[in-house]
Amino acid sequence: MATYGFGSVAYGVKDAGFGTFLLLFYNQVVGLPSATVGLVIMAALLIDAVIDPAVGFFSDRTRSSWGRRHPWMYASALPIMIGWILLWNPPAGASETAVLAWLFVVAVIVRSAVSAYEVPSVALTPELTSDYDERTRIMAYRYLFGWAGGLTMLVSAYTLFLAPTAAFPNGLLNRAGYGHFALAGALLMGLAIIVSAAGTHREIRNLPRPPIIPQTLRENFRELGQTVRNRAFAVLMLASLCAYTNQGIGYALSNYLYSYVWGFKGAVFAYLTVSLFAGVVVAFLVAPRLGKRGGKPRIAMAAVLLGGTIQTLPYWLRLAGVFPEVGSRALLPVLFGCFILSTACNVSAFILGASMMADVVEDSEIRTGRRSEGVFFAGSF
Repeated sequence: MATYGFGSVAYGVKDAGFGTFLLLFYNQVVGLPSATVGLVIMAALLIDAVIDPAVGFFSDRTRSSWGRRHPWMYASALPIMIGWILLWNPPAGASETAVLAWLFVVAVIVRSAVSAYEVPSVALTPELTSDYDERTRIMAYRYLFGWAGGLTMLVSAYTLFLAPTAAFPNGLLNRAGYGHFALAGALLMGLAIIVSAAGTHREIRNLPRPPIIPQTLRENFRELGQTVRNRAFAVLMLASLCAYTNQGIGYALSNYLYSYVWGFKGAVFAYLTVSLFAGVVVAFLVAPRLGKRGGKPRIAMAAVLLGGTIQTLPYWLRLAGVFPEVGSRALLPVLFGCFILSTACNVSAFILGASMMADVVEDSEIRTGRRSEGVFFAGSF
């Protein structure tokens, strides 16, 4: 489980970089308008929304001596590493239009390469086990390592690559630091992908190899439509959309909130990041147990509601004038507690939701006679 889950480090590094630093880097370091940068990032995300299901569909239909998933996983490593380095090293002295074009093209490359790994990789979950509760444990490992990878890069950025210096009292504005951040992230993502793919390679002979019926392009699209019309899949995909939107907004605003709302500087950013990982560890420990005892759907819904409430509570209380003042000793410990609890709830919901998606695969197989793990997990990805 640990070797398989370790591959999620690559997605965690990508998610942390895109969500936390990419807008800030191209806006405040490179000097592009924030609204324009946000629009370009969103355009790349829309392209990714088309690529994900395509990767899932073709992964489901891949046949090779390495199975359906592993060729995609191995092949993604080098493009991810190259694209990640290019993303944080735009051409110096280029026009605004050229840099925006660079951002769009390279962001699409990185997102596509990550999809080429993550979609087939996560689609392995229902193939590795048919046990209802073991799938939750497997997903717990994926989320543990995914968050560990992302938060490791965040802590490294705040304390090493983008730490304050005499030349840059605000280390987040140090352009050279982002180059080192990119190189370290690329190496970590490449390592995670190869270790995970190689670690699960021996399972290839045990994985399902459903037959493929030759079809026309129109028939392929019809089959894809039949697959995604599964009601349980639609519910989970909508829930995933809302959950990941919440997470993305939180990531994108985190540096601004830490700096301009709570008045923190330097190493405190790293402490807050560590508190997030504490919440992930809590989720890793409790989510499988809660799902087994209380039922995945009910526990996931309760976790989402509770997590959202705790996550926004500091801002409501500050507006009401009853939250610790900026600069007070009580502020940091109270925020730590809120971050740990909200992260534990939100990540528990993610784990249970991903586990339920694995269950939907088998429900669809009963209804349609086809195994479409790639398509389903692409929809939730």
